[in-house]
Amino acid sequence: MAMTEKQGGSDLRQTRTTARQAGDLWLLDGHKWFFSVPQSDLFLTLARSGRGISCFLAQGWRDDGSRNGLFIQRLKDKCGNRSNASAEVEFRGLEARLVGEEGRGIATILEMAHLTRLDCAISAGAIMRQALTQAIHHTSHRSAFGRRLIEQPLMQAVLADLALDSEAFLWSGLRLAATQGGDDEAEHLLGRLVIPMGKYLACKRTPAFVAEAMECHGGNGFVEPHPLARLYREAPLNGIWEGSGNVVCLDVLRAARNAPESLGLWLDETRKARGASREFDRALADFEPLLRDLDTAEPRARLIVERMARLFQAGLLLRHAPDTVAHAFCRARLGPHHGQDYGATSGIGPAARILERAAVGPMQG
Repeated sequence: MAMTEKQGGSDLRQTRTTARQAGDLWLLDGHKWFFSVPQSDLFLTLARSGRGISCFLAQGWRDDGSRNGLFIQRLKDKCGNRSNASAEVEFRGLEARLVGEEGRGIATILEMAHLTRLDCAISAGAIMRQALTQAIHHTSHRSAFGRRLIEQPLMQAVLADLALDSEAFLWSGLRLAATQGGDDEAEHLLGRLVIPMGKYLACKRTPAFVAEAMECHGGNGFVEPHPLARLYREAPLNGIWEGSGNVVCLDVLRAARNAPESLGLWLDETRKARGASREFDRALADFEPLLRDLDTAEPRARLIVERMARLFQAGLLLRHAPDTVAHAFCRARLGPHHGQDYGATSGIGPAARILERAAVGPMQG
């Protein structure tokens, strides 16, 4: 996709690229500030036509093999995601075809953006899993002060806390994906709410998660040849792509207001776990009053979406994960005795058993 323009950013209504019809094709002229994968064969973009902002599909190369009217001005020198080119480009008579209804381009292209938000949520969870695997492996083979790091109680507490989030984002990612897997209208309606919800929390937690996993390695994790250095640079990006935190939180509120049945489906899904955990039942009961006045909820949008996502994860874990993991998660994320950082939770439970489940192989030196 090539959507972002320098004057608009996330506000696609400020699109200035123009489109004029030429027979069966349209010719686009303008500038795009961010265009990732500019070497792609096919891409979607937005331009302003006679009826408003419309969505267009363009080829990178014409059928005769010549380059379409796409000119790369420069490649972005990003702090991460370096193996994926992102460019600033000009369209000069770019040949394209109209997709969807003219003047309804933002709604049309956001159908694709909805799916790429799902990609962001799942890939953020995958980054967490990779970082956790690296941390468990390192601490299983590194000894200090007479014991392996993973045998030391405070390190166990940190790693077990990371493992709880890794598993929670695995389960929630699978559930988000399931909403898109068929023709069930209720599932798609639920996905309209929970996919941006899931993206928000996954992308917000990933940078802190990777930083903690890096710290488990000490200085070795902070050198460029180490995988953690690349994960650390990659970690913030999913939170920016396809809508930053504020954008997706406002999108959740918009979905809940415009389609109240989607919020009802979220409640039905989450309430399936009632009775399995006192912490969960209390947290759900405390949260539901926050949903009564969504028209004035914008200043609290991040709080609402974060709690929705955590309750959604807790419900999934209580229904599907081992009790050891599910109840530890509820105590750590919904209970009253937890700090802001990983490992700052009292009474998390049997850390060694949680880590045995999270480990890829035997945790031995």
